[in-house]
Amino acid sequence: MLLTRLVYTSTVTNYFRPEDIENILLKARMHNESADITGVLSFHRRYFLQCLEGSRENINETYHRILNDKRHSRITILSYEQINVREFSDWSMAYIPESSLTKPVNLSYSGSSEFNPYDMSGESACQMLVSLKKLLPFI
Repeated sequence: MLLTRLVYTSTVTNYFRPEDIENILLKARMHNESADITGVLSFHRRYFLQCLEGSRENINETYHRILNDKRHSRITILSYEQINVREFSDWSMAYIPESSLTKPVNLSYSGSSEFNPYDMSGESACQMLVSLKKLLPFI
């Protein structure tokens, strides 16, 4: 099995409602647990940033399902790579909401304290999520 990490970003569409986050997390956790996928989802007003880790086959299948979700668009892969160890092995899907604690971390890994993952490299985006993992309690 080739262990793979996918980091992508996307923008919410008019189909998205704030209450959808709970449903997204519930479904992702159920699916990911059965597929041995781990990861984290960060959401800030209009943007999603997600990291998924698992077998290449399961990550690809999950990503193709994500592509068909009408609640977001401009889905852009920031990083897709073979890895030796998972960064998010403790969670089938952790969630990082926007908070006052996230702004300084955003600034550390991008050109602005405002969250815009399209302006980040895949490596910066992943490292930001790792830093947030150490700093914040997860839902």
